[in-house]
Amino acid sequence: MKISKKLSLLLILTLLFGFAFYGYYQNNSIEVSYYSINDERIPETFHDYTIVQVSDLHTKDFKGDLHDKISDQDPDIILITGDLIDRNRTDLDFAVQAVEEMIDIAPVYYVSGNHEIASGEYEDLSQELDSIGVRNLDNDFDSLEKEGETIGLVGLEDPLLLTQDEIEETGTAEKVIEETLATLIEESGTDYTILLSHRAELMDIYASTSIDIAFTGHAHGGQIRLPFIEGLYSPSQGFFPKYTSGLYEENGTQMIVSRGLGNSIFPVRINNRPDLVVLTLKTNGIE
Repeated sequence: MKISKKLSLLLILTLLFGFAFYGYYQNNSIEVSYYSINDERIPETFHDYTIVQVSDLHTKDFKGDLHDKISDQDPDIILITGDLIDRNRTDLDFAVQAVEEMIDIAPVYYVSGNHEIASGEYEDLSQELDSIGVRNLDNDFDSLEKEGETIGLVGLEDPLLLTQDEIEETGTAEKVIEETLATLIEESGTDYTILLSHRAELMDIYASTSIDIAFTGHAHGGQIRLPFIEGLYSPSQGFFPKYTSGLYEENGTQMIVSRGLGNSIFPVRINNRPDLVVLTLKTNGIE
């Protein structure tokens, strides 16, 4: 039985429309990923403490949907783990406005990503974020306090900020990062410590310290996610990357990897929707 030309054309158009809709949905519909961590070392006053992570926005405009989804979580704090802007389409005004809207919801903490550094606009962005009340944790530390109990926050600047002198003096970039992180943990002086860092591929370094939870991104979920494969390719990890999305654990350190929200050089996500991470802290023994 022959299929008429009109029917063939209709089928082709239907398929094209379906692929276009799927592509739009995959790249514009934010998925909220929920995690909880139970640990008896989490202070009791931080039981049910909610943390939202925003990563790899890359100057993507969600037309208010990102703000609404963050607000719906009623977070205690918001952590930004780099790449607010994209080096290929830098828009500081957009990035600052997006973060300013987040500050209306909860306190915001930030560390840099490789795109801020590569864009050449890092200093300007950092000053703008400081001016609206964002706490920049690049190679710095702070603490969260509730009813006299504390949790430490430490942050690592993106390795692109390392100077050649620093690397040569210490030996390798990884050694510089490890020593910096160890110093920050010691100076923060808290029993439970959360890390903000852009790069998931540095898990071995995080696990070699006493970091309890690390929030990271950079992997973009592996960009294309296929059955039985967590991700096809990610920056700095290459093909079939080890860390792409979700919760990982090594030597007592847990790491959450956000799939990120925006895109960069490769503009398409497949089976990999924009990712907003929500973590709830739980103290063991408390209902």
